[in-house]
This record gives sequence, structure tokens and C-alpha cells, in this order.
Amino acid sequence: MPRTIWSGAISFGLVTVPIHVQSATENHSIRFHQYHLQDMGRIRTRKICELEDREVSNAEIGKGYEYAKDQVVAISDEELRDLPLPTAKAIEIDAFVAADDIDPIRIGEGYYLAPDGQVAAKPYKLLRQALARSSKVAIAKYAWSGRERLGMLRVRGDAIVLHAMHWPDEIRDPSELLPPPVDVSEEEIKGALALMESMSRDDLEGDDFKDTYTEAMEKIIEAKREEKPLPEMPEPEQPGRVLDLMAALEESVSKAKASRGEEADIHELPKKKASAAKKATAKKQPARKAAAKKTSARKPRRSA
Repeated sequence: MPRTIWSGAISFGLVTVPIHVQSATENHSIRFHQYHLQDMGRIRTRKICELEDREVSNAEIGKGYEYAKDQVVAISDEELRDLPLPTAKAIEIDAFVAADDIDPIRIGEGYYLAPDGQVAAKPYKLLRQALARSSKVAIAKYAWSGRERLGMLRVRGDAIVLHAMHWPDEIRDPSELLPPPVDVSEEEIKGALALMESMSRDDLEGDDFKDTYTEAMEKIIEAKREEKPLPEMPEPEQPGRVLDLMAALEESVSKAKASRGEEADIHELPKKKASAAKKATAKKQPARKAAAKKTSARKPRRSA
């Protein structure tokens, strides 16, 4: 069972729901430590006081804010816990909005909110069912780790999930990263939509969504542990340079269908329309051929 990260309550108007906060995700990545390669001794980070030039224990270490050069005010954990904020002890719901109105870039880590005891069971279920029936999410404020945060509450199955959110001023403006203006044809857009359709699926399960990096690292570690040759890893495909966008889309659709065992019909993509100049040239060509035939059919008159 995951450990409790924070205990408090959800404040929903005059309704209070005591809850425990637990992480909703797990990190299965392989973690490395630092070692001295000559003797494989573990490298440790020591905390040294720069004034006394000695190592200090965690009991001697606290938080502080430098408001001027060498001028520091100490802040204790008790003072952080007792901040004069209504969100210091509760997750305060301020509004309900449609989920589609929230930019996903603002949504962060997720946490399960578990009801704290039998007294919380009914108000917890009431809030969960109300959220589910309204098809909305709750926007709330809460204070963790010395700062007030913005959060989003939503329903996942029978549980309420709290997602950390970024404040509006924490989102960077992407306009400076955008490419210069370019023209995209309607045929190219339809080709991209055809590729999206060929890659569509109903779930995110299966071999396509496995952590292959961690699996590869596990094979390398196992081989080195047993002093066996390292496994050969396939070379990743290098992306080619796009010269013809429509040709690249056609080939991508073909590969996507082939990976699913479907027949690849690259002719499903829309073809580029001929330009007006090419059409005009095409219309003139039969007339020129006919004129050439008439000319060749004439025979020069012989003089008497």
C-alpha cells in the first residue's frame, strides 16, 4: 500500500471530506549511484558548513531565505506548517469547469485522495458522484512543501484524483519558438488526416507502449553481472530528410497498415491537383498533334 504523503481535508462549500493523499503513479526506472571506478567505492555527498568547514548532520540543517547579501532569515518547518492560509490544512475547491477548458500543459503529477475513515465515506462518495454526473472538474488550492499550489480534482473509476497544476504565469509563451509562416495545401492536410486515421487505436496498452529503455538496461546489467557478452541492440531508424511531403505521408500510411497486418493501399491519399498552367498545356497538346497530322498528310504539288 502506498504511503500517505499528506493528510487534510477537501473543503467543498460547507462540506468537509477528511482525506489522505497518496501517489497515483510509480517510477520503475533503473536508478544508478556514483562510484569510484578504481575501487568501486560509493561516492557520497557530504553537507559541509562553509563557515565552520565541517560536516553537519540533518538535525542541524534548516531552511533560510537570503533577502540581501549575507543576510538570511531562518524559516522553520513548524512555521511553514502554520502558515496563515486556509489551504494549509485543506484542499479548498474554488470553482468547477469543463475539463476541455483546461490546457493539458498546465496539468502535472497525479495523486489519489483516499477518504480518512468511515466519517469521510459519505461526503467523499457525494463529491465523486457529483463530479462524475456534472462532467466537470474541480479547481482547488492547497499548500504543500512551503508553497501554495493550484490543483484539479477529477474522477477516475471510484476514486477522486488530484492533479497538480501550474499557475497561469508559470506557462511560457511559445510564440518565439514557432517556425516562419509557410503554406500547407489542402491535399497535404488530408494526407496527414489519413495517416492519423491509419494510426488510430482504442487503447494505450500492448507492446507499443512498453518501456523498452528499462528492458534494455536490465539485459545489459544481467549480462555484466553474469560476465556474458552484452546483448546486441538494434540500431534505431534514422529519420530521413523530407523532400516530398505527400510521398512521405503515403509511405507512412503504408508502413502503419503493414505493422497492423493490413493491406497497404497508398492510393487512398488524395493526389495533388494539377495546376492551371499544366491543365492548359494538356488541352493544347492534342490540337498540336492534330495539326501535325494534317501537315504531314499534305503532299507537295508537282510542277507540270
